[in-house]
Amino acid sequence: MKKTIFTGAGVAIVTPFNDDFSVNYDKLGELIDWQIANGTDAIIICGTTGEASTLDHDEHVACIRTAVEKTAGRVPVIAGTGSNDTMYSLELSQDAANVGADALLQVTPYYNKTSQAGLAKHFLYVAERVNLPMVLYNVPSRTGMSIAPETYAELCQHPNIVATKEASGDVSAIAKTMALCGGELDLYSGNDDQIAALMGLGGKGVISVLSNCAPALCKEIVSGKTQADITAAQYKYLDLCNDLFCDVNPIPVKEAMNLMGLNVGPCRMPLAEISAAGREKVKAALKKHGLI
Repeated sequence: MKKTIFTGAGVAIVTPFNDDFSVNYDKLGELIDWQIANGTDAIIICGTTGEASTLDHDEHVACIRTAVEKTAGRVPVIAGTGSNDTMYSLELSQDAANVGADALLQVTPYYNKTSQAGLAKHFLYVAERVNLPMVLYNVPSRTGMSIAPETYAELCQHPNIVATKEASGDVSAIAKTMALCGGELDLYSGNDDQIAALMGLGGKGVISVLSNCAPALCKEIVSGKTQADITAAQYKYLDLCNDLFCDVNPIPVKEAMNLMGLNVGPCRMPLAEISAAGREKVKAALKKHGLI
């Protein structure tokens, strides 16, 4: 059996920006301390929620380095190093390894996309050249393609491909994947509103947007002693999970954090400010759950 990277609630942490849109590394360090103090089990840096697509190479590596230095081994750091360019994904992955990341998060290629055979070739190319555990990331709403269960079954045979972050929403396909992989692939929910469903399929926890503003609540969901406990907590916070996606992620969650006084700054363009209606929706959800 492969070693599990983490169990429980990992945060897909935002990248805080200053008013001039430069990266606020001091604030990033503060957020990491706050997350760990509130029970977060892993820091996932430079993912979708971290606006990795608008970070240049030096910023990307500096964010990973900051996360590694700030966690100081307290929890694992999983670095988003995926790209639609296999060679650039390899370069980022090697740089992440060099600054001390514990694992990689590898999204499927976007825009140019590929076939299932191309997917396998892409992921294996990186896995064979960087000796870190790899979490695959399946998010077809962002990339326009999905990892088929049969492709997962092929990929999980590689010793470095240990897990997947599943944000496809296709519970039937995820169940088939878990059956085909026979315990060789750990599963993390990539959708906060489906934590209970995927843990019911054997998932180890979540890589969460919600945890950015409510780490203790997210931890409550994954910490139930029974599936019924997990489901009850999921229902309890389902409205908050949904309202944090009332606009393109991470616009609402950054708005929530700013309303809470966490001062993470704006999103980079092309992401725009949240609408007045969206702001009120987020504010109401935060008030309901005692976060402001």
